[in-house]
Amino acid sequence: MKSLSILLIDDDKIERLKFLKVCKKINIHNAIWEAPNGAIALDILQKKNFTFDLIISDINMPKMDGFEFLKSLKTYQESKLIPVVMMSTSENIEDLERCYKLGISGYFSKPLKYKEYLSKVTSLLEYWGKANLA
Repeated sequence: MKSLSILLIDDDKIERLKFLKVCKKINIHNAIWEAPNGAIALDILQKKNFTFDLIISDINMPKMDGFEFLKSLKTYQESKLIPVVMMSTSENIEDLERCYKLGISGYFSKPLKYKEYLSKVTSLLEYWGKANLA
């Protein structure tokens, strides 16, 4: 499995820490950049001289939510092909449909139990770590 360069977007610091904890637990050493909202994530994307292998974003965030971020991301030639996986506590089918219409590569609802979260994130990272998109 290759190492990934990941942009993690979530306004909840605990959620970001939980994601990092899972990476450490399963011994995956990805380069992970963090952003608390879509606006800061876009700023990171514009300032970096490299592209990310994967973007993982929450939907509900202040300043710029996941939907607005996706719309903006897809307008930039350099970043519109980066796979984006949306995650949310919402299991609203309309949110899911809206995300896919905006061009996401995957979606998962954040489970409340850590063991389930660990399993989902592990599967996600294993999948994208094996994907050969280059």
